[in-house]
Amino acid sequence: MIGFEEAGGQSGDGRPPASFAILRYPAERGKLSIYLIHNGKADLMTMNKKERHHKKGSYPESVHKRFADFEETIGFTFSDPTLLYRAFTHSSYVNEHRRRIHDDNERLEFLGDAVLELSVSRFLFETYPSMSEGELTKLRAAIVCEPSLVQFADELGFGRYVLLGKGEEQTGGRTRPSLLADVFEAFVGALYLDNGFDKVVEFLERIVFPKVEVGAFSHVMDYKSQLQEMVQQSSSGQLQYQIVDEKGPAHDRIFVSAVTISGEELGRGEGKSKKEAEQLAARHAISELRKTEGQAE
Repeated sequence: MIGFEEAGGQSGDGRPPASFAILRYPAERGKLSIYLIHNGKADLMTMNKKERHHKKGSYPESVHKRFADFEETIGFTFSDPTLLYRAFTHSSYVNEHRRRIHDDNERLEFLGDAVLELSVSRFLFETYPSMSEGELTKLRAAIVCEPSLVQFADELGFGRYVLLGKGEEQTGGRTRPSLLADVFEAFVGALYLDNGFDKVVEFLERIVFPKVEVGAFSHVMDYKSQLQEMVQQSSSGQLQYQIVDEKGPAHDRIFVSAVTISGEELGRGEGKSKKEAEQLAARHAISELRKTEGQAE
């Protein structure tokens, strides 16, 4: 069905005005095609019904203020604040506000999961050139697992900003680990859409990557325990770790650790923390011992 609706004044001779719109519907299911005619030129604008009524889904003023404070706290400003609001909108909130057209954060969570994994993968690939694929995979899994994401979300106070339905609120949804992890991923997805990949990396450089560099996830790759098990089978000596050197300026210090047994050095490692240096020294020692075992065979 086609009709036209005037966008300008009515002409005296019955001809269409200089500016008018032809409305064609349905263009596709749920969509409306609008041909804007102005001085003989036509522009097609296709609008999703949900998008056309987006203003009906506007958030209360209290939400705008809450997230303005949030942006100031985290140091990132969204050009499209609705992306930020959506990242924190739980499905229970949507279900209790059906008169307003809201989207929950599940699609942003899906996107954020992929963006987060890519960002962390690139960081690990560039930061640890000597790590094998298997080691990188284990470390990445530890960084993006639910407990880690919950820790990041808690540090930023994400729970205070989540938009929940009353039922979810009463059952402790605001502190539920799975919910907080989902919100963190959704926030990453929203940040990516609004500001691009580089801003996501900038955010992670402040919140996530420093923890990796100081060895917060070293337990995943616990080379010291592996080395201890290896030497116990062939020696009664005690492993000792010692920082033998420090490099670089105070704000970017690199530590060098050596691991020895009965006075014999087994390996060395460098890291941005003493713990990381010790783990990498143990890793080097394991590699050397395996080479020796291979030669003996």
